[in-house]
Amino acid sequence: MENDQNQKPTNGSDDNIPTEEIVTEPKFSKKFLFVTDEALSVDLAWKIKQEGNEVKMYVGNEADQDIGDGFVDKVDDWKVNIDWADVVVFDDVIAGENGFGKMADELRVKGKLVVGGSAYTDRLEIDREFGQEEMKSAGMLVLAHWDFDNFGDAIEFLKANPGRYVFKPSEGDLDWHMKNLLFIGHEEDGKDLLEVLEHNRKSWSRRIKRFQLQKVASGAEIAVGAFFNGHDFITPININFEHKKLFPGDIGPPTGEMGTLMFWAEPNGFFRDTLAKMLEKLRACKYVGYIDVNCIANARGVYPLEFTSRFGYPTISIHMEGIQSPMGEFLYVIAKGDQYPLKVQRGFQVGVVVAVPPFPYRDEKMLQIYKDISILFKKSNLDGIHLGDVKMVENDWKLAGKSGYALVVTGSNSTVADARRQAYRRIDNIMLQNMFYRTDIGAKWFAESDELQTWGVL
Repeated sequence: MENDQNQKPTNGSDDNIPTEEIVTEPKFSKKFLFVTDEALSVDLAWKIKQEGNEVKMYVGNEADQDIGDGFVDKVDDWKVNIDWADVVVFDDVIAGENGFGKMADELRVKGKLVVGGSAYTDRLEIDREFGQEEMKSAGMLVLAHWDFDNFGDAIEFLKANPGRYVFKPSEGDLDWHMKNLLFIGHEEDGKDLLEVLEHNRKSWSRRIKRFQLQKVASGAEIAVGAFFNGHDFITPININFEHKKLFPGDIGPPTGEMGTLMFWAEPNGFFRDTLAKMLEKLRACKYVGYIDVNCIANARGVYPLEFTSRFGYPTISIHMEGIQSPMGEFLYVIAKGDQYPLKVQRGFQVGVVVAVPPFPYRDEKMLQIYKDISILFKKSNLDGIHLGDVKMVENDWKLAGKSGYALVVTGSNSTVADARRQAYRRIDNIMLQNMFYRTDIGAKWFAESDELQTWGVL
């Protein structure tokens, strides 16, 4: 309350002068324990710490254990810190008995508040065949697909059923990176894919035990995601457009993701035809966190392709560009199973991955060249700068880990063009030797948005 110069000062001893009791709300502060294999969620953990919460992080992969140093506190054994934490956050999907989803299930049974997967949702993402069958059983419109465990059988199938197919290795319990060998056939008679399978049959048979052939659907790639509190979806939902290939124009190897355009919206027909149909299945496994389904849309309909049943990267950093609510409070409330009035910015958010070699590959010699190199900024304003594989040493940001995944840079505005301009202006503030990034994140919107509206998707 501003001082009134005409008001006489008082020591509060005059009973005739009214006094106003000032009541302050207690500051929200909880304890968050992040459990991660590759420190993917360090940006989220740092954000929650900046909001005034206590944060500890466990990193399982030895080569990534320096990521986040100087930004968040680290622990060597997450299990001894379970009782300390108000919320345990798991940030990845891992198959098997030691999978994060299974561990999250066990903690929830014991009454612990958990943000993260479940054994069921881990399998949704890891096992392509299972994910497609669950989509179909939930009532989604899925593309025709056939599952194989033998390359000879797949080759004979293609000969007998010519057409355009996508070859998709199933992760299962194999090397996660094998899924990057996905191949999209372009010839209508399928001869290009047939040649690929015939020539690689011998080498791939040793490494790929299960795979899927899926009918190709041309159209726009679009995804819909939402946070889930164990009982219901949190609105608004998120509509996003991923850019997975390394080079502009969607050329080169898959990287996981090089950047994304997104916006928040109230539930629409696209959401109701896809992700919303998973409501009962997610309730049954008590999933808490973010879940996303990537789709192909065209004039005939929307075809879901695959789930991401976890925080996405760089998705969660781009979320935080648009989310105005405190992230710590939000995650704590949904971990309790409660609804939350999530506040978001209107308009669009753009996020761009800034990387250095050896990304997106593993190369120990190249890694040693760039490891510990400083990330510098021309100006001290760090708005829109999000942590990738970074650590803090004597107030200096340095590359950490083993991947070369340095930063995520975001922008937000009422139009896609202005959001893009803001993100790329922020990138211009970065000084990092040999950094690279895609220059076309969000650019497809101008060509595809009219089609998506015509088809009734948006």
